[in-house]
Amino acid sequence: MDSWTSSVDVDDEFEKLLIRMNPPRVTVDNTTSRKATLIKVDSANKHGSLLEVVQVLTDMNLTIIRAYISSDGEWFMDVFHVVDQDGNKLFDEKVIDRIQQSLGSRAQSLRSLRRSVGVQAAAEHTTIELTGRDRPGLLSEIFAVLTDLKCNVVAAEVWTHNSRMASVVYITDEATGSPIDDPDRLARIKQLLLYVLKGDRDMRTANTAVSVGTTHTERRLHQMMYADRDYDREDMGNSPAIDRSKPCVTVENCADKGYTVVNLRCRDRPKLLFDIVCTLTDMQYVVFHGTVGTEGLEAYQEYYIRHKDGYPIRSEAERQRLVHCLEAAVQRRSTEGIRLELCIEDRIGLLSDVTRIFRENGLSVTRAEVTTRGSQAVNSFYVTDSSGNPVKSETIESVRSEIGQTVLRVKDNIYTNSPPQESGRFSLGNLFRSRSEKFLYNLGLIRSCS
Repeated sequence: MDSWTSSVDVDDEFEKLLIRMNPPRVTVDNTTSRKATLIKVDSANKHGSLLEVVQVLTDMNLTIIRAYISSDGEWFMDVFHVVDQDGNKLFDEKVIDRIQQSLGSRAQSLRSLRRSVGVQAAAEHTTIELTGRDRPGLLSEIFAVLTDLKCNVVAAEVWTHNSRMASVVYITDEATGSPIDDPDRLARIKQLLLYVLKGDRDMRTANTAVSVGTTHTERRLHQMMYADRDYDREDMGNSPAIDRSKPCVTVENCADKGYTVVNLRCRDRPKLLFDIVCTLTDMQYVVFHGTVGTEGLEAYQEYYIRHKDGYPIRSEAERQRLVHCLEAAVQRRSTEGIRLELCIEDRIGLLSDVTRIFRENGLSVTRAEVTTRGSQAVNSFYVTDSSGNPVKSETIESVRSEIGQTVLRVKDNIYTNSPPQESGRFSLGNLFRSRSEKFLYNLGLIRSCS
């Protein structure tokens, strides 16, 4: 065993021992606030702990309307004000028990959170990851290749941003329904998909990979797009969605406390906190204190952070990079376009046929969510025209007539973002100056008067 492996094993065992000695304490409080259920998590701290907790709450389809984050050395205490998808407090005992089991002392380690909703198991399908330059018709070509190779797509998610595309696709063998594990066949699949991704414009940066481990789809998409440098403004092009969805991000150093202060304002939407915490974690920043909230349709977030090496931001280039990466984290999921929802009996080649019809009618898919529920395919596509502009209604109706009026429906685009209204910048302000009553209220340890 080499020294690096030995060191990793020692760190891993120490981490497990620390959590066993100080298991997470989870409290679900329905009395403090009239409007939301408070979930309080006290736990031993490690890099990524905040993300793992937010990931569990997000995967349970809970909306975090407010949050207070505080960590001190080896310990953190977070409070999340959550509601269900209908905006109501949580009274279902099964849901509450699941929260406590997922986050509490019965979980042997925070590593167990990876088994939550949204994690795809390798035993059920083969995972293919794709990144490359986006172009009209690309998704149609990808699904057509998989169909020709006798692969059945059981689930997929596709994000596009800043002229880049990332996708996680879960496939099985068309004949057996089993994962594909033959090395020669997988090599052939990768080769042909890479050929499609490269086209005639992306000879160097296109990439394919086959994953045999568990994958949290949205977490992985953030990592893929970050690694693909979708935040790099040199590739922004002329997409009309960029300016309309641009959040307001400021990054400044707090010299007297040794932190970097990050403020973000944008239109509120589901999973916004998860997206931001993903990016900070991937960039190796540690959140020491933070607050999250909403004002009408607008969300604000503020974080006191340091790099994992213990230092605040040390250069203008680093500051600009963090601003661009946080903007990208918001924009990746804030898709422009019309949302089309397809609900139909699943069959082999369905996605290839549907996306071919989109392409033939001049539609470009900017985001897609593909799922299979029993025998039903439930798929969402966000589409624009080939130039990134809104699609004409007659084009949509033509597509619906070809696919089926009853199975392809137009849905409101709830994820479309717009610029926040000008307003004074929210500040955590008295986090350090008033650590008593205000901070106890923020943490939910004294009763709200709301």
